[in-house]
Amino acid sequence: MPPRSPLPQRMGLDAAWLNTAARPGEDPRAWVLMRDWLQFRVGEHIDVDAFIDGGRFVLESGDPVLADDVYRSNVFVWFYRDLPDEAPVPGDIPVLFRDDRIVVVDKPAFLSTIPRGRHVRESVVVRLRHELGLPELTPMHRLDRVTSGVLLMSIERRYRGAYQTMFQDGEVSKTYRAVAPVRQGLELPTTVRNHLHKVPGTMQAEVLAEKEPNSESLVEFERALTPQEEAVLGGAPGRAIYRLTPRTGKTHQLRIHLWSLGIPIEGDPLYPETRDVAIDDFTTPLQLLASELRFTDPVDGRERSFVSERALPLVATN
Repeated sequence: MPPRSPLPQRMGLDAAWLNTAARPGEDPRAWVLMRDWLQFRVGEHIDVDAFIDGGRFVLESGDPVLADDVYRSNVFVWFYRDLPDEAPVPGDIPVLFRDDRIVVVDKPAFLSTIPRGRHVRESVVVRLRHELGLPELTPMHRLDRVTSGVLLMSIERRYRGAYQTMFQDGEVSKTYRAVAPVRQGLELPTTVRNHLHKVPGTMQAEVLAEKEPNSESLVEFERALTPQEEAVLGGAPGRAIYRLTPRTGKTHQLRIHLWSLGIPIEGDPLYPETRDVAIDDFTTPLQLLASELRFTDPVDGRERSFVSERALPLVATN
């Protein structure tokens, strides 16, 4: 990992960094100048000469990389990426709780938890680092971009380990709620167990029936939607709210578990079939809400409990 960046965060986003150490199979003798190495490493995506002319590549000292700087091994270089335009995600991010260690927020649908891919500025981390003035703010767990609800974040780096370990060791109780069809003959409550696997770069995860279960969720019927709630959603009536208690945290776990019961979550763009939804289409939120989060604080031993202020069915926000 690099030393502390000489560049401050910009709009809540850290500067990117590179290290000149040669990777396996690379011959550092091919690079005479730092410019040559930068062109090799990022020239496919960045106009390296323009960045150098603008002083946009910066060394640990804060000095810019110059066009005639000789290549040196194991040197760190920082720079700000040029970010593509992003459609603003509608909805605010209410803060449910804040002290000197944690911030708990109520994430809206369509907002990525962390900056990645095509969602950088429009992420909880980047927005709130800027809005709250907390440059080290980091989520301790993740919610899918299309999932809404309670999200716990650590304010300072020194507290991350304690809270991350709490999640890794399964010491956090999570309750979700979802809107899905009523299926006649489905006996509830029931516990779904199977082996989930997601290949990086693919949209859907899959169930591997021949492998031992690595995921488990308790599914309970809570209540049928009222006629007024059915009208909000539109479409055919006959839907209900289900209470979901995951005992593991695999990617898309709850979405796949309800689908496997024949009650896919309302508004799901991936299950049972992938739908082609534009990246700036915020009209149909997934009806999955991370509604409750409970744990014993690993720092002071206090019992913590947080509840989302959002209610199902979720409606599109302008």
